[in-house]
Amino acid sequence: MNDNNDNNDNNGNNDNVRDDVRGRADALVAAGRPAEARATARTALDTAGPDAGLLLALARAHMAEDDDDHDDDAERVFREGLDAFPDDIGLLAGYAELCARTDALDRPGRHSRGPVLLARLRELAPYSPELLRAETAGSSVSTSAKDRVSVRRVQSFDAARAFAEAPTPQAAAAQAAHWAAAAPHDQRLAVLAETTAALAATGRTWPRLLLRRGLEYRFAAGVVVAVLIVLRITVLPAMPYGMAAGVWLLLGLPFLGLRKQLRAARERAAERMAAAVPEAVRDEEAGAGDDRFGPPELRPVPRVTPREYAFAGAGIALLLVVGAAAYASSLAYPRYDIVAHDTFRGLQGFDLREEFDPFGAVPNSEKKGSTARVYVAEDAGPDAAAEYLVAVTTGDFHEMRESYVYDDGILPEGTQQFGIVHDTWRAEAGPHGAWMRCLTYTEVATGTRRATCLWGDKGSIGMVFFTAADKNRDAVEDTARSIGADFLQPAED
Repeated sequence: MNDNNDNNDNNGNNDNVRDDVRGRADALVAAGRPAEARATARTALDTAGPDAGLLLALARAHMAEDDDDHDDDAERVFREGLDAFPDDIGLLAGYAELCARTDALDRPGRHSRGPVLLARLRELAPYSPELLRAETAGSSVSTSAKDRVSVRRVQSFDAARAFAEAPTPQAAAAQAAHWAAAAPHDQRLAVLAETTAALAATGRTWPRLLLRRGLEYRFAAGVVVAVLIVLRITVLPAMPYGMAAGVWLLLGLPFLGLRKQLRAARERAAERMAAAVPEAVRDEEAGAGDDRFGPPELRPVPRVTPREYAFAGAGIALLLVVGAAAYASSLAYPRYDIVAHDTFRGLQGFDLREEFDPFGAVPNSEKKGSTARVYVAEDAGPDAAAEYLVAVTTGDFHEMRESYVYDDGILPEGTQQFGIVHDTWRAEAGPHGAWMRCLTYTEVATGTRRATCLWGDKGSIGMVFFTAADKNRDAVEDTARSIGADFLQPAED
């Protein structure tokens, strides 16, 4: 009688050891160390004899290499296992998966064995998860993969719930550590233990807040960036869009830090599982009646939560508001009235539009009004040099950009017609805040030192030529800006 009890105890111990070895092999595969997993499983088989679970672990360790030679080795292991355990569901399902993912042209024999294995699985376990996994193994996106959530999402979900339900972060980490110790080969519990331990450390309040309130933070960051964009396209056109992009990147930096911490925790969990050496016999009375030591069945992780739907809807609404503002701004343009002076600063003016139209390339459909006038002294002779030449057009130029002014987009060949150019530069804001470019030159025919400035915004385009014998850049800009303001007046609503 005692001998029988001893044999039963030995068999139980052997089963526990086999279970531990299978778990260790699976953990090594999950950690990206399939060669060590194969060595572990093969050593256990040589020591303890044939076992369906160990043979399955060995075959899967070969399959993890995703290599033709290793797939051939995996098939040999499956066939060896099914010879000894012909009705084992795990071996049948694993072999069916291998056959399903095999190229029919490369290994036609193996591929053709898949339907036979699936038929046998349907007889033995018609509603098993093994059958479902085997049936979908050959599709590009399996049914389980469609419903599967990412490892990082599971990690974030579990850790956020643990911190929310525990009285302190340290209590959450201690509880997760107890659960992981009770189930050393449960990858999800191992990841939870490493994550809570890392984020419960001193100085990790901000990552914990991001973990639990990441949706709120992202939405608030989106609102800030949206406000900057709306300001840029409405009242602050001089503010570069790069500022909004920079703020977005700056606000996203904390999430990069959190991602790094979560990834490091997953890596430590994989190493922890691979290095785990569980006890052969657990003291069942150690945790009797104490739920702290019993690992729970963790809650399923939904692909999308109601809160995520709500914030997604709010985000879409925010994008629509920004998009509508951007579209309205793209069509809007400032309205101006042209003041065509007959006399200007004591000089007599003459209309030049029949002789000189610098805006002939602008479509008439976009122009609202236009003038081009030259101003000379009242008693000047017919060959006298003009003091000022001013040309202005107004209209709907909502596609105007800085490059049109700064890169000769308005007058592509303008600088070649002036004379000997001495200096050209991007000026400060032109009349009413327009973009403006100026240059100084010597007029070839008269030898007169002159300056000219071109400006443009979404409602006007203008240019002014004037004598600038001793004017520096600032004086040239001030003169052009004041002349432009004299010829343009914002229209009243």
